[in-house]
Amino acid sequence: MTISKENKDFIDSLIDYYINESESYRQIAENFVPEVESVADTAFGIITGCVYSGFLQAYQNQQQTPGLEDIKEFNRILKDRAPLIKKAILEPIREQILKKDD
Repeated sequence: MTISKENKDFIDSLIDYYINESESYRQIAENFVPEVESVADTAFGIITGCVYSGFLQAYQNQQQTPGLEDIKEFNRILKDRAPLIKKAILEPIREQILKKDD
């Protein structure tokens, strides 16, 4: 079984949402300093965890269970979009550094 087009579209929309809201998740991660070593990596983990939770919830709402192939495909989708997620998390940090240098 592979992920349906409807579920792929949903996953893409989730990833887009979290990319757009990445600054909020970075701020959440900042609340855990000094317990966490990397705010960016922590925010990335929060976001990917939320996307995964949404993926599972979509299947549960359809009264289905994702198979191994679905999970592998989900992981590929998320891995392909990971650079965009990471960039969105890091952009505000880069902007702050540039402002300090001015």
